[in-house]
Parts: sequence; C-alpha cells; structure tokens
Amino acid sequence: EEPAATIVERLKDVATYEGEDAVFECRLSQETAQDAQWFLGDVPLQSNEMNEIRVQGTRHSLILRKVTLEDCGSISFKVGQLSSAA
Repeated sequence: EEPAATIVERLKDVATYEGEDAVFECRLSQETAQDAQWFLGDVPLQSNEMNEIRVQGTRHSLILRKVTLEDCGSISFKVGQLSSAA
C-alpha cells in the first residue's frame, strides 16, 4: 500500500481584478492515485471553459478564468484526508 501523500506547498491567498484569471497551486509530497478535488466554498469544481484543473506530477493547479465578484470566496483543495484552503 502506498504511503499517503502530504501537502508540501499549501494554497496561497490570491487577490485579482474582475476579468483576470486567478491561479491557485498546491504541491504534494508524491504523485498519488487518490482523486484530488477543488472546491469554491462547498461547490466541487470541474474542468470546463471557466475553470482549468491541471495536474503535472505532484503539482496541482486550478485556474479560474475571467473571475467575477461571484467567484470571491474560499478555494479549497482536498486529497484523501488532507485539505488546504485560501
């Protein structure tokens, strides 16, 4: 059984202007088969034309495109029992 990954680089708060993209990044101690999930408040985010979710090795990124005031709030990243929020 693989040891559980830990979050080695936590999310940082991002301030941006309306209409710009907001980029959130989290880095894990290892690549993991566990599903990682991004949330805006309590709403799980999917990759679509407004949100881009990327995984490159241990780095997990979320790009919110052309943010609006409605996008203001808490972003969280969860994998297994771990979570980080900004």
